[in-house]
Formats: sequence, C-alpha cells, structure tokens
Amino acid sequence: MLPAGLVASAVVSASSANLGPGFDSIGLALSLYDEIVLETTDSGLVVQVEGEGAGQVPLGPEHLVVRAIERGLQAAGVSAPGMVVRCRNAIPHSRGLGSSAAAVVSGLAAVNGLVAQTDSGPFSEAQLIQLASEFEGHPDNAAAAVLGGAVVSWTEPGGDGPAYSAVPLTLHPDIRLFCAIPEERSSTAETRVLLPAQVSHEDARFNVSRAALLVVALTERPDLLMAATEDVLHQPQRAPAMPASAEYLRLLRRLNVSATLSGAGPSVIALTTEPELPSEALDCGVANGFTITEMTAGEGARWSPGLTVAG
Repeated sequence: MLPAGLVASAVVSASSANLGPGFDSIGLALSLYDEIVLETTDSGLVVQVEGEGAGQVPLGPEHLVVRAIERGLQAAGVSAPGMVVRCRNAIPHSRGLGSSAAAVVSGLAAVNGLVAQTDSGPFSEAQLIQLASEFEGHPDNAAAAVLGGAVVSWTEPGGDGPAYSAVPLTLHPDIRLFCAIPEERSSTAETRVLLPAQVSHEDARFNVSRAALLVVALTERPDLLMAATEDVLHQPQRAPAMPASAEYLRLLRRLNVSATLSGAGPSVIALTTEPELPSEALDCGVANGFTITEMTAGEGARWSPGLTVAG
C-alpha cells in the first residue's frame, strides 16, 4: 500500500495515427500536451479537469485516466488508499488526435512517478506501450505518445493476449506539420464500423506499397510524401461520415500538399516541406470551421516524482 502524500506528474503528447496507408501501425506524436498531477491520499477519489473535456468527462472511477492509474498500480503490484487526480488537457477530444491514448499513457506515466518513490522500479517504455495499447486495442497512438516523434508499431499474438511493440523513426528535419482541427467530433468506434471486413488483393497490395514508402518518405525522402500518403483502405470509406474533412483533404491534395486524416478524423494533418500552407488552403480551412495550427513532432511521455514536468 502506497502511503498518503506522494505526488507525481506526467506530460503526454497528442498523436496522429495511420498517416494515410499506415493503418493502426504508423503514428506521429504532436506538440500538444495533456498534463496530470496525481497525489495519494488516505481515502476517496477526487478528479479535477481543466481545459478540454471539462464539464463533459466523468469525474469518478470510470474516468479514463483513473482507469489507467488503477491498471498501472495493479501492474506495479501496489495500491493507493485514495487519490486526487488533476488533469489539465490541451488535446481536443474525439478529433483524431490521440486524446484517449494520451489519457491512458499519462495515467500510467504518473504511476511511474509514484513507484519511483518506493522500492519498486518504474515501467520501461516497452511496458508502457504494452499496457497503454491494451486499452486502445492497437499500438499506433499509444506508442507515439510514449516514445515521441514518429513510430512504427505492430501486434503479435501472445499467450496472455496480444503483444504490442514499436520502434521510433527519425523524422526528416525538413518536414513541417500543419494540423486542421474542426469543431465537429467523431468517434473511432463509430467510424471503424464503416470499414469493410474484407479488402481486395489489389487494395491490400496498394496500401502495403504505400506504407513501406511512407517510412522512406518520413525519414529520408520527403519529396515522396504525396505518393506515400495515398490510401484506399480507410479514408475513402470514412469520408461520408465527415464530409467537410474529406473535402478539405481533397483540396489540400489538389494543391499538392500531402495530407491525410489524422487517425479516424475528423482532423486533417498535412506533412510538407514548404514553410506554410497555400493561401487557398488556409482561407478555405478557416471558412469551413477548421483551426489550422503548425506543430512540431511531440516529445515522448515525461513523468516525475513530484510536481509538473512541463516546459
């Protein structure tokens, strides 16, 4: 049992998954961060939320950060008699920017900050990816949130369930990231049901080639990003559920900007070597309710025994 009065904090980035053809396998951390502070108490549970999700998310044991903390404590072999969980959220919810993965990773990372003050050792990055991906069911967002930067992740069968792994990629320094975030929301679960249970060999072959090319484009040849971000397995199928995002994506690509849905959408992410987006793209995005922000690749999960590790 952990004593009351321990404090730990964590900072975890947003992420964009798929990046076109890399369905459930390629992810990219973004420079937008959620922060949590976790304190052990003698009893009870208090959850406080500022920023994104305030007044909307549950403030009890069903809160995703709390569920992740409980899972982390269980995996570490410890428990807490009570907790205060303070969340300061900057990652928009239900926009395809990995908010759920960030919530899970932040809870697990905060547990690292607690157990670092005991005789128990903290989770490794590989353990964090495994535990977080168990919540998600696939490792792309979780791995990006843990490792930072760009990642390739994969799943293997295991005796106790799927085994999730990931390796980092070194993102080419010339690549600039622009994220277009709409007001509308979408649910990954709702858009995933739009995907067919089977695909043709032709479509599978197309996406395999583009996913392989995407690794090359992200690391060595950003001039190949237009071809490397083509996809036929999930973006066309999801388009009817988010017509504004689908149309904006088509516009960007017509303007020779390599862009994809961010995760399951409805946010759109552009990867380019140009210093800014074309004026037509900016004007159209604003006119259709998108907030367009330049970002950089996000840092990996940070945790600390004590107060904030932000900055």
